[in-house]
Amino acid sequence: MDDKDVTILRVLMDNARTPLTEIAKIIGITDVAVKKRVQKLERDGVIKKYTIVVEPKKIGYNGVALVGVDTEPDKVLSVAHELSKRDFVVSVFVTTGDHMIMAEVWARTGSDLMRIIEEIGGMEGVKKVCPAIVLERIK
Repeated sequence: MDDKDVTILRVLMDNARTPLTEIAKIIGITDVAVKKRVQKLERDGVIKKYTIVVEPKKIGYNGVALVGVDTEPDKVLSVAHELSKRDFVVSVFVTTGDHMIMAEVWARTGSDLMRIIEEIGGMEGVKKVCPAIVLERIK
């Protein structure tokens, strides 16, 4: 991977809908060359998927939280995989630091969020749940 590939990735991470012709102008190569590079990045697993960023409140989710979850040591992966199956969980990360798992959770109301936190706390292997309400997403 070279500087051109890094630039392509940065542009696509900022806006995955950026036309290849625009990327080509930015880095000074043809759009065909950009397309070949993007296809190689996809084939090599560098680009895993294309996605969108949604404003939760605009679609009725008024409670967004980052939830730290601590588990029994042998249950970390099973809890993380179980969380990833839940509709209210937007993303799940196995982490080091304060918590073993971090999950982004969306809820329509405060009471829905409380129910979700209780549901997570009741999952097999979960020892502690530490929610932090998101006030505003900056980036």
